[in-house]
Amino acid sequence: MSDAIKTLDIKLLDRELRVACPEGERGELLDAVAFLDKKMREIRDVGKIASVERIALMAALNITHELLKTKIGRGFDLADFTRRMDAMQAAIDTAIAEQDTLF
Repeated sequence: MSDAIKTLDIKLLDRELRVACPEGERGELLDAVAFLDKKMREIRDVGKIASVERIALMAALNITHELLKTKIGRGFDLADFTRRMDAMQAAIDTAIAEQDTLF
């Protein structure tokens, strides 16, 4: 995969943005956008915060708090988790490819 930087149009809380992203990380960025958009919508729908900037800051604070609580509270190693998930995905891809050759 190429690591060339490409631009990607995204949408957060009905606002369109253009961001730079390494080509090989497009999928992860889109997952992050979906997660952040969901969190921002939850904050907007529950609270009385009207400013998109304040909603974004509250979402960032909540996500950071969750990450740190998980990492510190349970000794969670995010890098190790990511490596294990990548290995599992590779094993699944290999198994599916083998199945495709059977039919």
